[in-house]
Amino acid sequence: MNKDQVKGAAKDLGGKIQQEVGKLVGSTEQQAKGLKNQAEGELQEHLGDLKENLKDARDAVKDALKP
Repeated sequence: MNKDQVKGAAKDLGGKIQQEVGKLVGSTEQQAKGLKNQAEGELQEHLGDLKENLKDARDAVKDALKP
């Protein structure tokens, strides 16, 4: 797991909480901010996944090229 995966998951969770709090207090602004944070968090998490996959592929190529 890399830092983008962790930060993205945390931002996604924070956005979900913010959205629910917005629902409870009747604030559409907070709900919208929560949805925005969720989207940003998911994007960052997917970026982290991509980085991890590229690292794994690089390591596999290195291992395959060893004599």
